[in-house]
Amino acid sequence: MNSAPFPHRMKTMFAATLAAMLLAACAPPGETQQPLKVVRVRVAGSDDGSATRRYAGEVRARYETVLAFRLAGKIARRLVDSGTKVAAGQTLAQLDPGDTTFLADQAEAQRALAEADLKRYRGLREKNFISQSALDARETAYKAAAAQAGLAQNQAGYTTLVADRAGVVAAVLAEAGQVVAAGQRVARLVPDGDREVAISIPESEVARYAVGREAKVSFWASGDTVVAGRLREIAAAADPATRTYAARVALEKADPHLPVGLTATVSFDEPAIGKGVLVPLSAIFQKDGAPALWIVGADAVAILRPVTVQRYRDGGAEVVAGLDVGERYVEAGVHKIVAGEKLRIADKPAAR
Repeated sequence: MNSAPFPHRMKTMFAATLAAMLLAACAPPGETQQPLKVVRVRVAGSDDGSATRRYAGEVRARYETVLAFRLAGKIARRLVDSGTKVAAGQTLAQLDPGDTTFLADQAEAQRALAEADLKRYRGLREKNFISQSALDARETAYKAAAAQAGLAQNQAGYTTLVADRAGVVAAVLAEAGQVVAAGQRVARLVPDGDREVAISIPESEVARYAVGREAKVSFWASGDTVVAGRLREIAAAADPATRTYAARVALEKADPHLPVGLTATVSFDEPAIGKGVLVPLSAIFQKDGAPALWIVGADAVAILRPVTVQRYRDGGAEVVAGLDVGERYVEAGVHKIVAGEKLRIADKPAAR
């Protein structure tokens, strides 16, 4: 009695299935495929197993000069700004010369008076009107007055601050109209010449380094430029606030006009340890508590392979078994890969 609706229901299901099959057949083939995962790979043995330690630093001059006036006074003119290139002997600033001019004129007048007295006493001595001791006293008075006049004249010249060598004004520390004391800093001059990079080494790593160690220096402003360097000095004590040791890396064959203040990266290569292949820690995949690597063959299919790690260190893991030199392995994103899936290799493999 219920047999009549059943064929009708079968016909309806068959029609729906046929329609779905026709729609799938008409759909573009690319819409049913999942996109391949893009991974970065590294070739095993592409480095010698060495680790690299990097420190951020700043370009400094080997020698920096802080310039100041030799006497107190009011700054009348400032002739340079921060960043100005100057030549040796170029005027940087001047003090108000009023007081020094008056003192120089006064000292010169005293010298002239002492000279006139000396000439008069010499004439009197020739006529034997005075004693030799009286003439000697005038000789001494004249020498003192002449010395005082020379000193006052020199001080008058100290009202002009000049660059003692060619370089760049790194900082201006006083302004026109300001009254400065003798020796107060007015400008900081960075001479042309040797350049070095100032870095800070953590106290946990300072024992690794000794003066004379070779380094490589790159500059963030020009990433392709690499300059050879050498560790020149390490501070004897750590900074009490940061607990780091200040160090200077001298640049070899660097441009003597390299701008001071550039951000740089100093790299020290650690020697290889053992005979294993060094892989980054991001490439290690833990399977059942044991290390493994995703190996990528010529067909770009991912294969999970157990490996033996001899030791872990800052630069990565040292694999001594399970990975052959020349094989490709995934170096990042290992937890998103499924065994047997096909991967798409990034256009530019990562390089260390």
